[in-house]
Amino acid sequence: MHELSIAFSLVQLAAETAEQSNLNKVDALRLRLGVFSGVVKEALEFSFDIATEGTMLEGARLIIEEIPLKIFCPQCEKEYVLQNPVPIKCPECNSGTDQILEGKEIELYELIGGG
Repeated sequence: MHELSIAFSLVQLAAETAEQSNLNKVDALRLRLGVFSGVVKEALEFSFDIATEGTMLEGARLIIEEIPLKIFCPQCEKEYVLQNPVPIKCPECNSGTDQILEGKEIELYELIGGG
C-alpha cells in the first residue's frame, strides 16, 4: 500500500511548512488528488491517521478535493473532462489521446492552522 508512504511524505512536508510559517498546530490539510493519480482516496485517509500519530499534525483532518481527468483531443482540438478515466478517449470523436491536462496530481495546497 503506497498510500502509507505518501501519507508520511505529506505529514513531513506539512510539518516543515508549518514550522516555516510559525504554526504551532495544524488542524487540517487541503489536498488535490487526481482520479488518475493511482492513489486510493480511502486508503490515503486511513494512512494519514497512522502517519500523524505522535506528530504536531496528530488529530488534523485531511480534506481531499478530487480532480477529474481532463484531456485534450487533438482531433477535435478541444478539452474534455472525462466522467470515467478509462479508457482515455475523446467523448465526441472516440479517438484516443495521451494529452492529460489534469487528473494525475497529488498536491498539498493549504495548511489550516489552529490555536
